[in-house]
Amino acid sequence: MVSRFSLTRRAAAAIVLAVALLVPAYSEEPPLASKSAILLDATTGAVLYEKDADLEIPPASLTKLMTMHIALTDAEQGRVSLDEVVDIPRSAWAVNQPWGSSLMFLAPGQKVSLRELLLGLAVSSGNDAAVAVAVRLSGSVSAFAERMNEEARAMGLEKTRFVEPSGISEKNMTTAREFARFCARYLTLHPYALDEFHSVREFAYPKPENLPEAFRAKPETIMQRNRNLLLGTVEGVDGLKTGYIIESGFNIALTARRGETRLVAVLLGGPGSSSAQGGRIRADDGGTLLEWGFERFRTIRPVIESLADERVWKGRLKTVALEVGAQLEFTAPVGRAASLSYSVARERWVSAPIAKGAVLGSIAFSDERGVLHSVPLVAKEAVPEGGLLKRVIDSISLFFLRLFDHRA
Repeated sequence: MVSRFSLTRRAAAAIVLAVALLVPAYSEEPPLASKSAILLDATTGAVLYEKDADLEIPPASLTKLMTMHIALTDAEQGRVSLDEVVDIPRSAWAVNQPWGSSLMFLAPGQKVSLRELLLGLAVSSGNDAAVAVAVRLSGSVSAFAERMNEEARAMGLEKTRFVEPSGISEKNMTTAREFARFCARYLTLHPYALDEFHSVREFAYPKPENLPEAFRAKPETIMQRNRNLLLGTVEGVDGLKTGYIIESGFNIALTARRGETRLVAVLLGGPGSSSAQGGRIRADDGGTLLEWGFERFRTIRPVIESLADERVWKGRLKTVALEVGAQLEFTAPVGRAASLSYSVARERWVSAPIAKGAVLGSIAFSDERGVLHSVPLVAKEAVPEGGLLKRVIDSISLFFLRLFDHRA
């Protein structure tokens, strides 16, 4: 069976498969100043580009994405509310943060919601906000760091580790490859965070309602702009986070969507003799890498026509329904993404017993140059053996079918 398929918007599948054949067929590589970089298709996990992606480099304020992930997870699971008012412990006051910290400017007596703290993390990159979130969720910075490390291990991030939630410490560590994998997972788990937090251009704090009554007439509100210079300047960019400490250089985690394709880029160790210069270099690197990827690759989201049930012999059921046993979405070079078809291959003479999930066929996606992607078709349910009479009758039927089948 061969059929054309169209592309449609669909939720990304949870299974991430490596697509080895998608190594770019282009000789040129994007000129990047960053020490380490990687570009992924966020939906399929396909690695489209990498440069020393396994170098261990402190993430700096990219760390705050893990802090936000834990906070958002707790909110989604009902352990906290994003709109609850959070007590600001002395350790989270702006005046008590290490020298050189970026700040939300938390101070004693303020009333601030967890949602505002997350905006303070995403936009202002406030180290004070990170401490406040950590203490609220885990009781202490050290206990929260343990949660961060547990989460990293649960995600299979072997080189990523944390000692605190803001990124100020050079003892936090990650790699571009692992952090990009984390970012793709973050986007799958918390897609709304892009609109609510990461694409927000500026954040003003404190507002009169955050202050004690006596100070509301003169709140001395500070407006801070998102340090992601690609927001609003590069098509489709809607996150994620920038970071800098001396030990890491200038870092950025980016995501952008154009049409059906969403990319994730992580660049670590960017150079720069000043905040302005380093910020510009990492933005240029990030924009260059994203443009390079969008020019060359597309995410394919197939729509499969309904699959006919598979005939089963010698079983309690005569047929079994089939389902796709792996991720349908895949990444294709732009030159091969315009006109694709799929073919369905099925096992012949399928006999019980059949286990749920047993492979009974496959779907291959191809163009005139060959197969780009294939996925197994598996049994949707188990089919046990039928009774003795059923097995005897089907065995005789199969004998004659095979005898006269010219394809055998």
